[in-house]
Amino acid sequence: MRETRRIDPVNCSVARALSVVGERWSLLIIREAIDGATRFSDFRSRLGIASNLLAARLDGLVEAGVLERLPYQEPGARQRYEYRLTPRGLDLRPTLVALLEWGDKYLADPEGPSVVVRHRAAEDGERCDEPVRVILECAAGHAHLPSSEIVRTPGPGARFVEPA
Repeated sequence: MRETRRIDPVNCSVARALSVVGERWSLLIIREAIDGATRFSDFRSRLGIASNLLAARLDGLVEAGVLERLPYQEPGARQRYEYRLTPRGLDLRPTLVALLEWGDKYLADPEGPSVVVRHRAAEDGERCDEPVRVILECAAGHAHLPSSEIVRTPGPGARFVEPA
């Protein structure tokens, strides 16, 4: 029997990413921020999430650098905060599109998806309006890679565990 070294699952970018966005509501908050929500009340009304949970998730996303908290004050009211996506948060958009595609393929209503993500404008400035999709592509330019052709290999930061 051949024993091979195994990459330590604790030293994993997927696990680290899930520690930031893997809790219930986190990606939904990011989805709403991408769609324009900025204030606590916006997130609360759009998601129907309990205030204490929303506050905790917003705090975690700010701490992780996904959102930034910016003060604002309405005339005659106390100071409050808006939440804006950082570049780190905006970079989660393809993740949300990929999850949406998977959900549309396997979990959508019989009538079809409830949302279609579309390309807002083409390079020439004309409106494109075609649906957007996530495509897996290697550095050599091979696109539309099937899952069977994708493998995980050790990267420069890989740590290994001894075989059991």
